[in-house]
Amino acid sequence: MAEFLQILASGLTVGAIYALIGIGFSMIYNTSDIINFAQGEFVMIGGMSAVALSAGGAMPLVLAVPAAIAVTVVTGLAVERLAIEPVRHSSLVTLIIITIGVSITIRGAVEILLGKNFYRLASFSGDAPVDIGGAQVNPQAFWVVGSLLAVMAALAFFFNRTRLGKAMLATAQNRLAAELMGIDVKNILRLSFALSALLGALAGVLTAPITLTRYDVGIMLGLKGFCAAILGGLGTATGALAGGIILGLTEAMAAGYVSSAYKDAVAFLLILAVLVLKPSGLFGRRAVHRV
Repeated sequence: MAEFLQILASGLTVGAIYALIGIGFSMIYNTSDIINFAQGEFVMIGGMSAVALSAGGAMPLVLAVPAAIAVTVVTGLAVERLAIEPVRHSSLVTLIIITIGVSITIRGAVEILLGKNFYRLASFSGDAPVDIGGAQVNPQAFWVVGSLLAVMAALAFFFNRTRLGKAMLATAQNRLAAELMGIDVKNILRLSFALSALLGALAGVLTAPITLTRYDVGIMLGLKGFCAAILGGLGTATGALAGGIILGLTEAMAAGYVSSAYKDAVAFLLILAVLVLKPSGLFGRRAVHRV
């Protein structure tokens, strides 16, 4: 039982990270139909910025973390303004290729500035493990899961209780109709990039104390977050949440009971199975168009 609880805690922690990244993918996809493959770099920037700002005690962790998130949000806005806005009427394939190019550019810039070393951010609540039924759980795991729950509650309030959130929902439903009703679709797209970058940065600063961070950590984390969004149903926050948790638990169980060498393979095989059997995702709905 202790071993099972240990694996369960690990799967929930990793799954929560995937869910945060997946929600970022879904948010941009909803408002623009763009798959932003630079989302993983937002995760990397968040973690690396927090490490750089807090290095040598230059800034206390309580200030370094929000400052790193702010840096990432500014980066997200810059990506939208400089890379997406000028070519927003291009084909979907062109826009996806542009986000891949942005991802490579950001990764290369961080490699030049901060090098290829691995860095660790200080844990938010120390490193002494918490005993739960014989399982030794890292205190940072509680921050990860708690932050995911807080994000889901905040997004529910934002989309259901604020005019701006409802404007984003309207844009996601029908951009042309939203624009005709007076909604500034350009600003909504910028907001979606800002929120997506914020979620990516949050995932980055939460995971850096556990798994370390480096200039290229965004590659695999971005792919896993994208898989979480696809698994749950691209375009829905609750789907990304469920997809991330399922993906994290599947990886943890495969690593714990089969072999850690097959962890990534099992995750991608799961995605392939879902795409074949239910292309809209486990919790997505097939789009219906009246003609």
